[in-house]
Amino acid sequence: MGLAGDLSQDLLDQVKQALAANTPLRIQGSNSKAMLGNPVAGELIDTRGHSGIISYDPAELVLTARAGTPLAEIEAALAEAGQMLPWEPPHLGPAATVGGTVAAGLSGPRRPWAGAVRDHVLGSRVITGHGKLLRFGGEVMKNVAGYDLSRLLTGSFGCLGLLSEVSLKVLPRPRQCLSLRLHMPAHLALSALAEWGQQPLPISAACHDGEALCLRLEGGEGSVQSAFQRLGGELIDSRFWDDLREQRLAFFADSQPLWRLSLPIASGATGLPGRELIDWSGAQRWLKSTAPAAQIRSQAAALGGHATAYSAVADSFTPLPAALLRYHRALKQQLDPQGIFNPGRMYADL
Repeated sequence: MGLAGDLSQDLLDQVKQALAANTPLRIQGSNSKAMLGNPVAGELIDTRGHSGIISYDPAELVLTARAGTPLAEIEAALAEAGQMLPWEPPHLGPAATVGGTVAAGLSGPRRPWAGAVRDHVLGSRVITGHGKLLRFGGEVMKNVAGYDLSRLLTGSFGCLGLLSEVSLKVLPRPRQCLSLRLHMPAHLALSALAEWGQQPLPISAACHDGEALCLRLEGGEGSVQSAFQRLGGELIDSRFWDDLREQRLAFFADSQPLWRLSLPIASGATGLPGRELIDWSGAQRWLKSTAPAAQIRSQAAALGGHATAYSAVADSFTPLPAALLRYHRALKQQLDPQGIFNPGRMYADL
């Protein structure tokens, strides 16, 4: 698919210049995930020019692309071959890039059934804090030898290195998809989901929007139709899941602070003030609340999870315990000894 758009040497040169001048770098693609993390003061290194699908073999279910490649371009190429990115990544903006998608580590409604971003990252080329362009992993799932920096960088928001290329495992699109809406309160929905999770039902998304339980059934025609006959409910447009993933539902529209709670899937009601939207069969809760950040984070921790702020009412990420912070500092020192990559993006002292 061509080599146009290969700016890896330019990016490497910019990193080397920053190292020589001890200048921090602000890594940015389309900036669609700017609501997460702290602002970074540094020289801009823009990945969008480093773009293009390098290789894609539908038979092998592997796609390799440069970091600045628009996510929409990748999804369009996959759709032509009847395939998809399994974790259903949120774009959160019209020009989201694959590098930013991997760096942010966000997953959509299919995540509990298909896995997270890092589960589908096979390999990468990375510019390190030592001024080297290195390749990690490969293009097959069995290639796990050595230091797996590819998955380590997933969700690191560019704080450990600059992604240049990424190889991803892709999957065929399901043959049939039906979306249902079943009217029931949230506590009954959570109980039903816990029961259905132990059964061979082709559920690939589950969300309670405050009024009803929405389900997506995907798979072969026979299994989907059988599950529909068993579960009942009214059919809804499957674009509902796109709107959920991209935060376009009415729930997200008001100006109240938005929080994402990551909880054990069997958690019940959170007991927090505000409005909740339950996703991932209960493992992800979207919360609209003006409650203090300390209260929200304390309750999330009491339930065995953590809370991430999607609004500028608090630091985005839950503060790290001292032992874990030491580990993060040691890792940062090993991979980015001069601390030039997105300093302070996730935590002020990293």
